[in-house]
Amino acid sequence: MQPTHKPGLSAAADSVSVTEFVVRGMTCNNCARHVAQAIQSVPGVASADVNLEQEQATVRWQRDFPRDDQSLIKAIKEAGFEAEPAEARSAQTDRKAWSPLAGWKFNVVVGSLVTAPLMLAEWAFQLGMERWYQWVAFVLVLPLQVLGGARFYRGAWNQLKAGSSNMDTLVALGSTTAFGYSVWGLFSSWPGHLFFMESAAIITLISAGHWIETKVSARAASSLRALLNLAPQTARLLAPDGIETQVPVSQLKIDDRIILKPGERVPTDSEVIEGLSSIDESMLTGESVPVDKAKGAKAYAGTINLQGWLLARVTATGEATALAQIIAVVQRAQNSRANIQKLGDRVSSIFVPVVVLVAVGTGLWWGLAPDSALGVSQWLEGFLWPAHHPGGLLAAAIYHAAAVLIIACPCAMGLATPVAIMAGANVASERGILIRDGVALEKTGRLTAVLFDKTGTLTHGKLKVSGVEDFLDESQKRIGLHQIAASLAKPSLHPLSQAIATLSDVTSPTIDWQEVRGSGVQCGLQMDDPLLSAATLRLGSLNWLRESGVESLANSDFVKTWSERGATILGLAADQRLLGLFALQDTVKSGAAQVIAQLTRQGKTIYLVTGDNKLTAGAVADQLGIQRANVFAEIRPEQKAGIVQQLQERGERVAFIGDGINDAPALEQADLGVAVSRASDVAREAADIILLKADIQAIPEALDLAQATLRTIKQNLFWAFFYNAVGVPLAMFGLVSPIFSALAMGLSDLIVIGNALRLRRWKYRHR
Repeated sequence: MQPTHKPGLSAAADSVSVTEFVVRGMTCNNCARHVAQAIQSVPGVASADVNLEQEQATVRWQRDFPRDDQSLIKAIKEAGFEAEPAEARSAQTDRKAWSPLAGWKFNVVVGSLVTAPLMLAEWAFQLGMERWYQWVAFVLVLPLQVLGGARFYRGAWNQLKAGSSNMDTLVALGSTTAFGYSVWGLFSSWPGHLFFMESAAIITLISAGHWIETKVSARAASSLRALLNLAPQTARLLAPDGIETQVPVSQLKIDDRIILKPGERVPTDSEVIEGLSSIDESMLTGESVPVDKAKGAKAYAGTINLQGWLLARVTATGEATALAQIIAVVQRAQNSRANIQKLGDRVSSIFVPVVVLVAVGTGLWWGLAPDSALGVSQWLEGFLWPAHHPGGLLAAAIYHAAAVLIIACPCAMGLATPVAIMAGANVASERGILIRDGVALEKTGRLTAVLFDKTGTLTHGKLKVSGVEDFLDESQKRIGLHQIAASLAKPSLHPLSQAIATLSDVTSPTIDWQEVRGSGVQCGLQMDDPLLSAATLRLGSLNWLRESGVESLANSDFVKTWSERGATILGLAADQRLLGLFALQDTVKSGAAQVIAQLTRQGKTIYLVTGDNKLTAGAVADQLGIQRANVFAEIRPEQKAGIVQQLQERGERVAFIGDGINDAPALEQADLGVAVSRASDVAREAADIILLKADIQAIPEALDLAQATLRTIKQNLFWAFFYNAVGVPLAMFGLVSPIFSALAMGLSDLIVIGNALRLRRWKYRHR
């Protein structure tokens, strides 16, 4: 079930250490999941990919963390499996791994060649009681039991050494019971029916189920495998002397210059320093429209340069690239555990011992009280279907006990949650949506309210100055209001400040420049005007200026007019004197009102939080269709988490939607945090769900997909419990044979996986 490791990512691993291990004893996807969890429990492990078919684990260590292979091997052994470094794999072992009959294929092919003739002989020609046939069956089944059953025996033994048990335990006990009884009956000339055909069918059918399971479940990881394949292994490095060379991506360093030719994938995160082109970023963001790139633009590893030639400077390598961070998030989601899984885990931990006890009880019941057992079975046959009971007390006891052991399926319970999370996380990643873990999925099912941050989320966050009111004295106008404001704003990276900074290319030197978070900036300026050069200049929100003693601005016509238009008003003051006002406008994103309407129709209460004044916030709310009573205005960034908590105290289950820049505390406080982000910001987000494109129309889609995944988890868990609750009693009462039990057990896993794979066809339906 775990994705196959591909060389593309390891080639980009830079200084991050990567270790590969051979892991033996895994027989199903549940085993692979336990190995992955054991590996990730070791300190310093960044991620783990476990390939069941190739019996291989690829481990990536955290940057600058010393690798500890022995701790990994110890953790894997404690989980009940064997491991060794990949370099210890012999050439013979390697050839075996790639042979046509590697993995489960040997059991399926050889088992079918043995089982099919035996079934034909017993069912069509009624040769089951012939002594010569029993000897032939023994000769045919013995190699299959020894060689084909070896994987089950090793798995059961390793689990036993680790003080645990799993499906291998049940299969080993069931098939060995049937085969051992038959061997005893053959050599002691027992006149009853022997179960060589049943023991062969058990191994063959269960192996076939596992083989199909590995093939089918691999589709659930296809999106992640596509991501792992994105990063190329080599890059075109441009040396300082102008010579172009092809080098492994792992040799690239920060500030190296690389050439990006048309049609090639970008080898690592970089910044364009020369050339014009467009790049397809759809595999990272889900956005199908190519993005134009010119000098200063970012290019991300794994994206495709479409038509132009570009020269770029390396800005990140290895695990620091956006692609590696996205892969890490998807892997984390796949290997995470939802709270709903705890019930399945608790049942699974005691499931096998309980089934073994039930099987022993079944054997004793049919062996010591056959009339009672047969009476119950015949009574149930009147409601269900006719059953087959072999002659002889011992034969009946062995037959029905083996059926109980084989039909029980702890794998279905173990796979119910992780396979759905894997499928959901991969489908989401195809759409530019990253789901952090299984717990995030559960949170979506309880939401009652959605709180939006305004700037950068519902609006573009690209502000421009739409209006200016100048209060400078005539003697000061030679300096100019624009120059003074731009001088204060230029050092700041805040979107409001950046918009003001565009007013003038000429600026004055600052003295003791300081940024007051959520309020504005202040400093002194070196200017010719003695009054201004001696004053403390402030540029920021009107509330902050008012708190600093600046004259009242409440009755300003400029403030009222522009606030009603939805503009943000900033003031410029020298000490307590107002020098000017600036109206900055940010346009609402297209489709934002439709998103609000969709969420409202889904039964969510919509709230808006912003640092703007009440008039501006109210105007934006009116455009979006949000009730003014649900607007929190004039809120500083550090107060947003308090607003979330305030709503939670009212009994709301809150999803906070922010741009991830100043919203980390609110994203953490919310029941569900959703960040409208960019690929380069993934690593520092505190959100549960991350949208890799700024299109907020993905928000209802993300919530709906998360809820669809949660429904799939619940369906899988219901099936797993229902199947075992019905299957084990049916086997106990003699209504199913060991062969049917083996078939049913394999199908139960496939049903769980197939139900999860339905998410691949999921489409968002607008409501």
